[in-house]
Amino acid sequence: MMTAVAAPPQVKVHEQREVKSHNWSRRAPLLPALVFAIIVTQLPFVMTIWYSLQSWNLVRPGSQQFVGFSNYADVFADSQFRGAAFKTILITGSCVVIAMLIGIGIALLLDRQFFGRGVVRTLLITPFLVMPVAGALLWKTTMFDPLFGIINFVLGPFGAGETDWVSSHPVIAIVAALVWQWTPFMMLLVLAGLQSQARDVLEAAQVDGATGPRTFVWVTLPHLRRYIELGVLLGAIYVVNTFDHIYMMTQGGPGNASSNLPFYIYQRAFLGFDVGQAAAMGVVVVIGTIIVATVALRVLFKSFRVQEA
Repeated sequence: MMTAVAAPPQVKVHEQREVKSHNWSRRAPLLPALVFAIIVTQLPFVMTIWYSLQSWNLVRPGSQQFVGFSNYADVFADSQFRGAAFKTILITGSCVVIAMLIGIGIALLLDRQFFGRGVVRTLLITPFLVMPVAGALLWKTTMFDPLFGIINFVLGPFGAGETDWVSSHPVIAIVAALVWQWTPFMMLLVLAGLQSQARDVLEAAQVDGATGPRTFVWVTLPHLRRYIELGVLLGAIYVVNTFDHIYMMTQGGPGNASSNLPFYIYQRAFLGFDVGQAAAMGVVVVIGTIIVATVALRVLFKSFRVQEA
């Protein structure tokens, strides 16, 4: 009976050094990008934290002084900040949910063979490729114009032909523009999930007598769960930082009715020139976003592990 001979300690140390050297040789090409990312992203954030601990208004020379965490106390006591946070949640949640529902419907229509499917798919992706500023101007001047807008032209026979949507319903106007831009992204993710589904499972459901709606609810929808969760997570991360549409369409008004957190921070920093307060708000928003994204990522990764098992 053969017995295994243990390797000498010197050999083990040499092998460990070779493994470490090999790992570093693979990581070395990525170091410049890592250093650049740290300089571009982390150093400004560290400076933002430093500014958030100071009372500094640019219109008052010599006002810069260290005040500790008093700016953060003022942030949480600011009713306008809480209102902007609520508007951020409202705009983000409405946009992501509506865009996902429409994206699922369009993906189901595209998940079948028909003449010109490639052309139709390309045309449906186009809104996601439009620059946000251009899309916001398009909706403000072409769709929501009170006199010549397409929306009022379509709704005219129903008695809503003279509505100034941007002024009277700014949140609805912004959500509509964002949904138009983000629906193609959701549609692509769901379509990828539909095309990755095994056809034999659908055929087995049909053989068992399941109808189309039942097959979608009990077979297709569970398969699409992780794709939907991924789309909701990525969409929420990007939409929560929306600034272009609000700046170009409503300027946050009237009465800050459509001002979300990024736009309110912009107002405090570049219109009110209150660097300390704006920096504290930015830090609070970043920390809150990281917490929500971390929880969402854990739920998403757990879903992927369950699917793989």
